[in-house]
Amino acid sequence: MTIKRHGVGEAKGNGQKALPFAKATEADGWLYVSGQTPMRDGEVVGNGIVEQSRIAIENMLKIVEDAGYGASDIMRIGVWLDDARDFWSFNGVFQEYFGDHPPARACVQSSMVVDCKVEVDCIAFRKA
Repeated sequence: MTIKRHGVGEAKGNGQKALPFAKATEADGWLYVSGQTPMRDGEVVGNGIVEQSRIAIENMLKIVEDAGYGASDIMRIGVWLDDARDFWSFNGVFQEYFGDHPPARACVQSSMVVDCKVEVDCIAFRKA
């Protein structure tokens, strides 16, 4: 089995510092996407949970698509919310992207980096 690593050295944190992990890894039809936050150009952006959720999901979907997969290939999504009270607002955004055919999902509350309200990761599969 060969493991392909996507985006090594491309992920940037605050201050444009390179992060020490791949954006995604792939093997035997499985794609594991690292946690994505509402970051652009190494900075957390977006005001409020709705906007930050859209940005984080779009960042995740871009990695999925860049690897040659689609949203319909996503099997499971992990969600971390800074504030558990944002659960229903996040669900509204999630519904916009995954509609009537959502993947499996787990959602937990966890302290996040400064100004970050949400993080998402995913596992996708497509027959090789």
